[in-house]
Amino acid sequence: MARKRRGRPVHGWLLLDKPAGMSSAAAVAKARRALDAEKAGHGGTLDPLATGLLPIAFGEATKTVAYVMDGPKTYRFTIRWGEERTTDDAEGEVTATSPVRPGRERIEAALPEFTGRILQVPPAYSAIKVDGQRAYDLAREEGAPELTARPIEIVSFRLLDASDLDHAVFEVTSGKGAYMRSLARDLARRLGTVGHVAALRRVAVGPFHENQAISLERLQALGHSAPAFEALHPIETVLDDIPALALSGEEADRLRRGQPIALIKRSDLARVERLQDGATVFATCAGRPVALARYQAGSLKPVRVLNL
Repeated sequence: MARKRRGRPVHGWLLLDKPAGMSSAAAVAKARRALDAEKAGHGGTLDPLATGLLPIAFGEATKTVAYVMDGPKTYRFTIRWGEERTTDDAEGEVTATSPVRPGRERIEAALPEFTGRILQVPPAYSAIKVDGQRAYDLAREEGAPELTARPIEIVSFRLLDASDLDHAVFEVTSGKGAYMRSLARDLARRLGTVGHVAALRRVAVGPFHENQAISLERLQALGHSAPAFEALHPIETVLDDIPALALSGEEADRLRRGQPIALIKRSDLARVERLQDGATVFATCAGRPVALARYQAGSLKPVRVLNL
């Protein structure tokens, strides 16, 4: 006998302002309980130390998480000069110190070297897998593992404030897989000193911005009321960059059943003339999401059906 799922069917994106000192998994669990939702997942992990935007997908929105995780992310963080730590943030133990405190001009001169397509070694305390084990588990049990540098993209790297000799505040927009802790570590070393992230906040993820976020305290206070559910954003919010294709009711039913649709009639040409072969398409019917599908050789095949 199948186990009954807990909670109600809730679909959409919630933009949570994650508080410091809480893991992303714990924040998702609390948000899920607040809405009494069946299913939830997040669109990109934030360290416990970090605050800010944590997009949470509920129900069928979990099928679109990749479109958020693959999008650009913007962070504001503070580097504490003069101390390098095991975790590359304020939670670790001090492993090296330096009396050098870089000035604004030296900092700004070095930033172009960390902009664009660069190689980055992830922090030892990260979720990267090494021989099937998480790096942070190996770091706790056996010491820092040797991690391989990976290509990442830093879209922009700006110095916001350097009025305090011991600290500097930055804003970075990056692509997928970039670690701000590694960026802080490597920049400090490039400047002839050491450093770590003392504070970190994510302010934007894909189409979402921090000014759209709700605090966990506010969400829990609202409980299962209508205003709590009004904080949800539609699933299609994260699919704005994907070509949309309107279907008839019969076509939508076929796609929902996992069956392909032939779009080769003369009457179909206007609908598909702008679609490239192999393109991912957001299929809708009467304005409602139906599926993520792939258009290829005149046929539309379902990839992820959205059961709404």
